[in-house]
Amino acid sequence: MDQDFLWRNLSGLPYFRALLRAVEAKFYQPLFLPSPTLDLGCGDGDFARLTFSRKIEVGLDPWAKPLWEAKNKCVYHLLVQSDGGKMPFPKGYFGSALSNSVLEHIPQVEFVMAETARVLKPGAPFIFCVPNHRFDASLSAGRFFDRLGFRTLGNAYRSFFEKISRHVNLDSPETWQKRLEDTGFALESYWNYFSPSALSVLEWGHYFGLPSLIAKRLSGRWILAPAKWNLYLTEKIVRKYFEEDVDDKEGVYSFFVARRR
Repeated sequence: MDQDFLWRNLSGLPYFRALLRAVEAKFYQPLFLPSPTLDLGCGDGDFARLTFSRKIEVGLDPWAKPLWEAKNKCVYHLLVQSDGGKMPFPKGYFGSALSNSVLEHIPQVEFVMAETARVLKPGAPFIFCVPNHRFDASLSAGRFFDRLGFRTLGNAYRSFFEKISRHVNLDSPETWQKRLEDTGFALESYWNYFSPSALSVLEWGHYFGLPSLIAKRLSGRWILAPAKWNLYLTEKIVRKYFEEDVDDKEGVYSFFVARRR
């Protein structure tokens, strides 16, 4: 597989989404995911298609529309529409599981984590990533209003961004560690990544990425011309954020490697 994950993502996704997913794709490369593997909250399959060199055994998601898109990409052996809190698999079925930027959207996420533990074999790895407790405070527009003394407006903006991002769990690694321990997992390691500066690229991409949304609605493709000449400037701007070091002190996302006890 071509290991330039930034270009692989930029050529098919809006730049802000491509940047984050490319950074995360790098983290999976040295990790071993024993088969069969569960992709919990697989969505449209883009992340698996651009990250892994093999088909994932099962992609699971509660929504039908992204599953139809994933089916056309042929990156899963089986696609299942199901609530993550009640999966149609027997105890100890999977050898590994991943969930990429999904758990932050799930109310009562502990039920989904406990169910994930149920369907995993003892000792199976569970790998996931989420935005953390620094996310809201690091939003550039919110910080701008704070500096002007308009803290109420800054907080209103943060609430707005949470709503459009559908975040319900923006928690510290310590909170996630407790959830893991309470639902049958042991945390092996975690790291924080994606600096506040990188977050600004993602934040403003939600607004500047409108042309990509229009292209998707009209043509079914996020990027109409996935060529170097069209994306040269975009790639040049975002590559430094793709290549930045892991930022444990200020990173606004956290990546977890846990194991079923």
